[in-house]
Amino acid sequence: MFSTYLDEFSSILRKTIATNSSSEIELDEAYTAVVGQMEEVRKKKSHVYLVGNGGSSAIVSHAAIDLLNACGFKAHALTDNSLLTCMANDYGYENVFAQPLKTLFEEGDVLVAISSSGKSPNIVNACRQVKNKAAAIITFSGFAPDNPLRASGDFNFWLESSDYGIVEIGHSLLFHHITDKLYNKD
Repeated sequence: MFSTYLDEFSSILRKTIATNSSSEIELDEAYTAVVGQMEEVRKKKSHVYLVGNGGSSAIVSHAAIDLLNACGFKAHALTDNSLLTCMANDYGYENVFAQPLKTLFEEGDVLVAISSSGKSPNIVNACRQVKNKAAAIITFSGFAPDNPLRASGDFNFWLESSDYGIVEIGHSLLFHHITDKLYNKD
């Protein structure tokens, strides 16, 4: 049974589809472009903001720490309970990320948005909030290939699965590949 799960996971990872804002691109090409963009962000001392719900929130929290500690980025996971409950109370849960990004996000920053389904309104609204700020949006999603999050990013990584566990572990592995390439050896 477990070997079947591993086989399925491996198959899904091999079929990861990367897109830019207009078309499908090779996965290695997408990684090269994202790493290059992230290196520019680090060089300019801009910020990386990361958003996700539930399991994806845990992934963005972990990713932010890796970016900060191992890669030398000004990285921020918008996962603080007080922030989220304040924003939800004052602006609605669909705006828990968009509202703080309205204040925090500046030209040259990057938004990393992760949603297994790609349909979470608060994640999609975060992307809409920063879309016109001359910044990059990197998304990770799964489930339906036409999910709204996948259409929101400058670079998008999509896993062909509707299994939360597989998609979440896949997103974590895919993002680790980015941080491994950005590891700051200084």
